[in-house]
Amino acid sequence: MKNRINQLFEKKKKNIFSVYFTAGFPNLNDTVKIIQQLEKNGVDLIEIGIPFSDPTADGPTIQKSSEIALKNGMSLNLLFEQLKEIRQSVSIPLVLMGYFNPVYQFGVNNFCKRCNEIGIDGTILPDLPLDEFEAEYKSTFEENNLHNILLITPQTSEERIRQIDEASTGFIYMVSSSGTTGAGKKVEDFQKDYFERIKNMNLKNPSVIGFGISDNATFANACKYANGAIIGSAFVSSLKSEFKLEDSISEFVKKILSSD
Repeated sequence: MKNRINQLFEKKKKNIFSVYFTAGFPNLNDTVKIIQQLEKNGVDLIEIGIPFSDPTADGPTIQKSSEIALKNGMSLNLLFEQLKEIRQSVSIPLVLMGYFNPVYQFGVNNFCKRCNEIGIDGTILPDLPLDEFEAEYKSTFEENNLHNILLITPQTSEERIRQIDEASTGFIYMVSSSGTTGAGKKVEDFQKDYFERIKNMNLKNPSVIGFGISDNATFANACKYANGAIIGSAFVSSLKSEFKLEDSISEFVKKILSSD
């Protein structure tokens, strides 16, 4: 079966709306319900965060959600258990995002096999270097129909971007600015010259912009330069235990996609 990420980008060329959330947050057993509600409300692609005790590239919101998820008892084993029947109710692409350490501890072969069995379409492992991925793990990912999504930043050289484009099979994750993740940027804070430079390189892979996208204005602006955008911290902040998940998710997605 063709990977769902490729199917999505073939079918929809722009305004792809991707959402990140941390598995096991706000409550341990919310993972499946959040995925189902996001799809129901029109999200195109979901990144499920694997909580980790030392999340160096994450801003305070995602760090805090990771901390709470671990206290709740979330682990990679439990996440796979929670997701084992996800394809009976959800059809959009699902990507696991996290640090390489938990994947390495779990065993890369085992991890890729489990992803394939469950119907996970890709991974984002920002601290797994491209060279190591290609030398050690690429064939295992390919055998399991799993795309490893690679990141570029405003500092990534043209030569490296071309290399990443060549090695990629799903999409390229364009980090909007240097630093940690987090909501709260304004439209004018984004580096348009960087976005334009990438757009003019005519890469073979589609691209999606992440980090700092938090509302309708920043989402719409990012979509002018890439095939879509990812919202993480702003969505995680909206998941408050005191509100019904269904209501907060529906409200959040509406605000991002509203054209008012």
